[in-house]
Amino acid sequence: MKKIWLIIVFVSLLFSCSDNNKSNKNPNIPNYSVNLSVDMNLPAYSNLKFVSNGVIIPNYGAKGIIIFNAGSGYNAFDAACPNQPITGCVAMTIDGINAVCSCDKSSYSLFTGLGGKEYPLKQYRVEVTGTVIHVYN
Repeated sequence: MKKIWLIIVFVSLLFSCSDNNKSNKNPNIPNYSVNLSVDMNLPAYSNLKFVSNGVIIPNYGAKGIIIFNAGSGYNAFDAACPNQPITGCVAMTIDGINAVCSCDKSSYSLFTGLGGKEYPLKQYRVEVTGTVIHVYN
């Protein structure tokens, strides 16, 4: 009985650790190294203290990084249009709780990264310590 239980645990861990997320395997967006810290006490980022607010920080990732306060935590996405060639579009813009692609006007939720197209927004990891948001991959 113990062997069966161990096999079940091992198999469930194996599948839970696999990286099936399409956003990390997007052929349109290169994998750039990202290591960014933002202090919400600075005026440029103070609106991140409030739910449903976001900012775009240029010069990181492929086309900049969007940081968004989702209420239950912070999300960070690349500002590159996920379903367009990297050279075809400028950075996405924030429209309320969505990011909008400049090329095809596709809209992506900043809560989930989903937009009804083949690829979702490319997401980065986020850690918050006090008022500092650390975005990395």
